[in-house]
Amino acid sequence: MATIWKGTLSIGLVTVPVELKRAIRNEERIHFHMLHEADLAPIRYERICTKDDAVVPWDDIVKGYEYRKGEYVVITDDDFKSAALSASSTIALREFVPADSIDPRYFDTPYFLVPGKGGEMAYAVMRQAIADTETIGLGTLVMHQREHVAGLKAVGDALVLELMRFADELVEESDYKFPTKREVRAPELAMAKQLIDGLKAEFHPEEYRDQYHANLMKIIRAKTKGKHASLEEPERVKGDAKVVDLMERLQQSLSAGKRGKTATHRARSGTTRRPTRARTRTARSA
Repeated sequence: MATIWKGTLSIGLVTVPVELKRAIRNEERIHFHMLHEADLAPIRYERICTKDDAVVPWDDIVKGYEYRKGEYVVITDDDFKSAALSASSTIALREFVPADSIDPRYFDTPYFLVPGKGGEMAYAVMRQAIADTETIGLGTLVMHQREHVAGLKAVGDALVLELMRFADELVEESDYKFPTKREVRAPELAMAKQLIDGLKAEFHPEEYRDQYHANLMKIIRAKTKGKHASLEEPERVKGDAKVVDLMERLQQSLSAGKRGKTATHRARSGTTRRPTRARTRTARSA
């Protein structure tokens, strides 16, 4: 994949040449065009002035910030240039914090940090040190004229850099009402822990698929051939929003969980065929 950013990772006096590359795929998402139903011609959007209903040329359009309802201040290209930060070729880590001390909501977009030529040994040493100490390196990175908080993690053989949100971007927990620990009773808690222990398993990400995306692709492929796609109904878990006896539901869940885990174990060991689940189906050509 293409390099997003190229520069140096700085940790104290240690410097490592690195390149930033994408760690997630976006090209697999489906993009649609707005068409005129009668002739399937693409729709062109006009820029209409709300005062006189006239079409406005691009050259007459400016960017404005609404500081009061219906009142704007115009921001020019020079203003944007003044606010922009100079490009930096260094990711400077300021500190290392325990990996479990950061609220997951802070993390936004992950990138692979790939070592540049000659930096393999320093890269491997720092990656292993971060992994062994179970920490995350925090620093800043200027990219696309904006400064970002960046968190550096060790993931397998790679260093993963995640762009992070600023503190004022998060909604405070105090904005909502949550039950307190005082509302937790020991018997229900013990059974809930037993339920979780019974459902513990290794993470198999391939078992979780975007079924909506798969269905749409199946429909699209069928339509390009003039056919109708036949889709299977996904299995649905029945929910009940009513307040019920928690202990009774926990006992029922424990019984169901034991049966489900036995079936899953047999399927993974190859003794039985794994049952088809909606989340593991993949789209097939119609």
